[in-house]
Amino acid sequence: MSRDAFFDDLRSGPHEEYRSSNARTNSRPTEPSRDIEEPKADRQIDTARPQITQRRPEALDTPRAHYLGDRACLLRESELQTLIEVGTFRAVAAIDLASISYGGDTRRMERDIRRLKEQSFVSEKVLRADRNHVIRLFALTKKGARLARSSGAVPEDQVIYHGFVKPREAKHDADLYRLYQAQVERIQAAGGRVVRVILDYELKCNLNRELASLAPEEQSEEVRERIAERHGLSLVNGKIPVPDIRLEYDSAEMERKHLDLELATRNYRSRALVEKAKAGFSLYALREDASRLRRILDEREITGEIFSL
Repeated sequence: MSRDAFFDDLRSGPHEEYRSSNARTNSRPTEPSRDIEEPKADRQIDTARPQITQRRPEALDTPRAHYLGDRACLLRESELQTLIEVGTFRAVAAIDLASISYGGDTRRMERDIRRLKEQSFVSEKVLRADRNHVIRLFALTKKGARLARSSGAVPEDQVIYHGFVKPREAKHDADLYRLYQAQVERIQAAGGRVVRVILDYELKCNLNRELASLAPEEQSEEVRERIAERHGLSLVNGKIPVPDIRLEYDSAEMERKHLDLELATRNYRSRALVEKAKAGFSLYALREDASRLRRILDEREITGEIFSL
């Protein structure tokens, strides 16, 4: 998203991250993906097919105790799964959570969300999607993020977020959830398995941490290029473009690889879009934005496709 096209635009915000104290903070070097077939550029990605992660039948999903300090909190497995999914993406739209993760069972999702809200684990915000529609978004509270982390069900190196960001950014984060689900299906079809989701905020924090440790005289283009390569990124026009989301996965051959995805919007500046394309990211856009953004690449004679979400 063009809100933060490059790592040196990083701002502090309310979306703090939780991870265990001994988790690694830098992305492990991984190979960029070359074994996942891209969809045709004029085809809309199917995000309606449920459901990537199976949920236990509700009749068999009895609550069990999870602890925050010495306090026991009763959660069903399905409720814990929802906490982890929402916390991984900062914000998730109710309609997408119901249709994708709950396999269309909206009533079950609403029951889970109600119980999570009653225990102050999830917060809800209603935003205007356009002049005629609104969208319900869910995010974790700080308490919900702590519980998800302490459950033992989250990998140590997976960041869990809490709190809402600015409305436009929250809507964009929710759209990333749909993009992720479509990509997981393709990775699994190729025999792979996603092991970690990395949002732009985490990548930027790691890059800034390395750059901040350099003396001013060490901030050469050659050094910046080496730092970018350590994070599986590229130096483009003196900057290090960062994708909206990176999926780390194990391929069918058990090789650790990654897939960098960018969800472009109609608010993109031409220069930012071109630099993201040159960085080698897989570019996606909402169907109503895709044609305009493709024209930008064509006008600049940039080789690259923009796929419709």
